[in-house]
Amino acid sequence: MGSRSRSPVATDPEQVFTDLREVAQRVRDQLFREVPESTEELPADELPAGQISQFAQQERDRVLSAGARGLEKLAEGRADEISDDESFGMEAIVLLEGRPAILVQHQDFPSQEGDWAVLDGHRAAIRESIAHVGRVEVSGHASLDWVGTAFLVGPDTIMTNRHVAAEFARADGIGWTFQQSMSARIDMAEEYGALPADGGPAYEISEVLGIHQDVDMALLRVSPAAGAAALPAPVAVAADAPADLPGRPVYCVGYPAYDGRRNEPESMRRIFMDIYNVKRLQPGTATELVPEQNVMKHDCSTLGGNSGSPVFDLTDHRVLGLHFGGRYGFGNYAVPLWQLVDDPLLRRAEVNFV
Repeated sequence: MGSRSRSPVATDPEQVFTDLREVAQRVRDQLFREVPESTEELPADELPAGQISQFAQQERDRVLSAGARGLEKLAEGRADEISDDESFGMEAIVLLEGRPAILVQHQDFPSQEGDWAVLDGHRAAIRESIAHVGRVEVSGHASLDWVGTAFLVGPDTIMTNRHVAAEFARADGIGWTFQQSMSARIDMAEEYGALPADGGPAYEISEVLGIHQDVDMALLRVSPAAGAAALPAPVAVAADAPADLPGRPVYCVGYPAYDGRRNEPESMRRIFMDIYNVKRLQPGTATELVPEQNVMKHDCSTLGGNSGSPVFDLTDHRVLGLHFGGRYGFGNYAVPLWQLVDDPLLRRAEVNFV
């Protein structure tokens, strides 16, 4: 295949898809069903925007068509004949079909085709998970208005990453406190297409309960904003190790942000149509446990804004891990929370281990 860029998803198409030919045909069928917009019907002042949109769609279709050819060659044992263009197209199909980042709207998600049609059977539980995850927003920061993802784990406690909390909190010699002139809150909505008036529940972050010394974790106390509803019950956090972790279906919920450090950033922008910073459902699999490093690896399609996202078990919808980062081409990393069931900080925060 020659030298090619590597997807942020760690697994190859043969590991992601059960039937490469079926996926290739489904991609082609979807492209055939899509009717491109005609720029001739647009008013003159909208013509340039229409042309750009049409070009982006054409580029996306070209990439996916090349990927379908690559999948068929792979299925036929002709991997050595796959071009760089076809290789990149396969990675795009893995991201869009095998490890999608599904837009959330009205705390719900659209039905998927292929292997992830299984999500429909878990819709009620996944919607409940979605409702417990929010975007960490800050005021008084020099350059950012939001810094990551967090989720409700205790009666009045949210969990996120240490490196997220460090954007608005600092050590004061005794514990941690807010940086001068800064405040933070968690907004449980921030969905694609939502208007400001459509905002969901928001809770003020009132205290830094603790920053973990050994793992990338922060626990923060929250309270309802003025006039807001009471806090919901927390998510269930796994108190025991799941069986057969490698290959176990999982999903993240979070707010992926644009990351220009990825290879082929312009092509990725064309594929994903520049939609970032909003809530998404990101299914994938757990790939490995490295217990001596307090790391669980997974291959959900995450980006920088996912820092602090929960990694849910698709089987029982308990939170298995706290996502904290990834390495390009190798996969993503999360703190395996069941290993901290007796941790003093998590006990003090009344984390809802189940």
